[in-house]
Amino acid sequence: MEARLLKMKEVAEMLGVSLSYAYLLTKRGELPTVRIGNAIRVRVGDLERYLKGKVAQNEPPYNFPYQKK
Repeated sequence: MEARLLKMKEVAEMLGVSLSYAYLLTKRGELPTVRIGNAIRVRVGDLERYLKGKVAQNEPPYNFPYQKK
């Protein structure tokens, strides 16, 4: 079993957000975590799923063609 676990600092850097915001994502339950003692870690697969969900949410609901005026 090989599962890469990321430290919260790594998660924040990968997302381009502050460390406190990365912790907020975990507190809200948006980003699943693994606890090992006092350490909080995030599985790479969970981070990838979170990002894919965000990409899907940010897609425009309609495909408007570009119109030059």
